[in-house]
Amino acid sequence: MEVTRVDKTRITYLMKGTAVGIIAGIVVSMFRLAIEELGAAVFHLYGYFHQKPLLLLPWILISILCAVVVGRLAKSDPTIKGSGIPQVEGQLQDALTVNWFSVLWKKFVGGVLGVGMGLFLGREGPSIQLGASVGQGFAEFTGADRSETKILLSSGASAGLAAAFNAPVAALLFIVEEVHHNFSPLVWLTSFTSAIVANFVSMTIFGLQPVLHMGQISSLPLKNYWLLLLLGIVLGLLGRFYQIVLLRLNQWYQKLPLPDYLHGLVPFLLVIPIGYFWRETLGGGNQIVLGFGLHLPSLTVLLFLFLLRFVFSMVSYGAALPGGIFLPILTLGGIIGAFFGQFAVMYLGMDPIFAKNFVIIAMAGYFAAIGKAPLTAIILVTEMVGSLNHLMPLGLVALIAYIVVDLLGGSPIYETLLERLVETKPSDIKGEKVVLEYAVHAESVLDGTQVRDFRWPKDMLLISIQRGEQEVLVHGDTIIQVGDLLRILTDTRHARNVYQEITALDRPALK
Repeated sequence: MEVTRVDKTRITYLMKGTAVGIIAGIVVSMFRLAIEELGAAVFHLYGYFHQKPLLLLPWILISILCAVVVGRLAKSDPTIKGSGIPQVEGQLQDALTVNWFSVLWKKFVGGVLGVGMGLFLGREGPSIQLGASVGQGFAEFTGADRSETKILLSSGASAGLAAAFNAPVAALLFIVEEVHHNFSPLVWLTSFTSAIVANFVSMTIFGLQPVLHMGQISSLPLKNYWLLLLLGIVLGLLGRFYQIVLLRLNQWYQKLPLPDYLHGLVPFLLVIPIGYFWRETLGGGNQIVLGFGLHLPSLTVLLFLFLLRFVFSMVSYGAALPGGIFLPILTLGGIIGAFFGQFAVMYLGMDPIFAKNFVIIAMAGYFAAIGKAPLTAIILVTEMVGSLNHLMPLGLVALIAYIVVDLLGGSPIYETLLERLVETKPSDIKGEKVVLEYAVHAESVLDGTQVRDFRWPKDMLLISIQRGEQEVLVHGDTIIQVGDLLRILTDTRHARNVYQEITALDRPALK
């Protein structure tokens, strides 16, 4: 009788992914809960300040103290600055080294203070970095090698996003599309396991309601699809503008007569008048999108809301505080969609019942334009809204917005941020041996090419090819095929350059 062989490697990674998912789910859920509780307290305080305006004076001192504390944390460990997503990508590319425990507690405290005090920052980037730190810590605790550490780090990042947004499928796609840019069986299995488990932990605490549930919304009729073409173009143009402004923030902040670690004083003080007059706009902005499910404001109000959210989200992120742009981007997209929907009703003859559709559609399109990760954008918004009725419009707008940004020369925002981060952190690169993995896609120049016929970069050695379940030893006449996973030996000093050079040489077929 034939005995079925069990792949113990996958079972092992599934179990480890489960462990990482449980721990990361708890950590990120506590992070999310702390932000919500502090945010609710701050919201009520700003309402109370209208009755007791003099209490604003001690509140200013408290805000200054918070800015100094967060600044000190970031100064002691610069890897907690910003969203944390570029840092995670840098770790996986061997461009950065990170102290996982330092990041874990400092990012937690800094993120809670920054987002909870009402700055226009998101919790998802920090959640991804917190999850990655859990994965890295688990790998260190279990004595994992470098390859396994990367898999566990990826699974932790996936768990972090899943717990932050209750979106496990989008979390997996984010790891595959945005972080790794290829499909590895062990990475997706471990990451998806962690995401599902972390999502279960999060739902146990916060309930089953989708994060941005807007109630029942009718499907957009085909006769209105021409509006999606216009919306996609608008989102692409505005998305490219967002990228340009965001990437210049550091130059503007450097002109301030303040040390870098005290740049947070600017948003921590400016948020006070915003909270006093418009406290409903504070934080990442999910409450604004939820409000659109009940009522869409006038065009004037929406325009003001967009300008306020855009400008102060830039001010908040530019100070390099521990906080993300994920949710603020979705909020800005929702505002653009609400404006476009109202405009279409008033001037283009669209039925008002379909105006809210554009809120959902524009969130995905705006994120796809800025992050250049359309699949993640589509599934993320679908899971956050809790409706499958909008997949076709989401896909169409995300594709158009992506193409517009591509034509305008825009790059994925997190990759660009990583490039700048690595340039300023040469001391974080260590010359240790590492094995890179490069996936051969259908459009690849490598498909059908003999190993000897490709102009490989220096400082590397192609050691084997993973072809399905088999590992193929490489010779000069070995023919590379679609779906192959190339295993490349190099060291951490050259890993990033080697990968980028192969990608550039492999790119002509895409033109």
